[in-house]
Amino acid sequence: MQGVASPTSAGVAFLARPGRPAVVTPTLAELTGPTRGVVELPLRLMWNLHRTFDLGDPDDLLWMYENVLRETTHADDLRELVNGHLLRQVWPMLNLPRGVRAAWEHRHGALRDDRALRTA
Repeated sequence: MQGVASPTSAGVAFLARPGRPAVVTPTLAELTGPTRGVVELPLRLMWNLHRTFDLGDPDDLLWMYENVLRETTHADDLRELVNGHLLRQVWPMLNLPRGVRAAWEHRHGALRDDRALRTA
């Protein structure tokens, strides 16, 4: 998996779920996904019949990002579907597995700082 960072802590990868490391991109700038419109997630990321998300709907945006960040095994999914600027805006509101949040905040301290500022 070229261009993918799976941060580790004490030699153990942060896990999205048991046996699956969280996938994190090296930079937030490379996350150039859409900022508006309707997005349909591929089946590998969302098995539900409702796989279409309106990015103008805040709940849809959060639900889509939560699914992509939790389910992806490919950095290309992140680059195509997640927007770095939007991710920073919604980061504190995302309901993520502990390992996914820890991996992203370990790699991108700005996310941790943004969350701390908004929850203080």
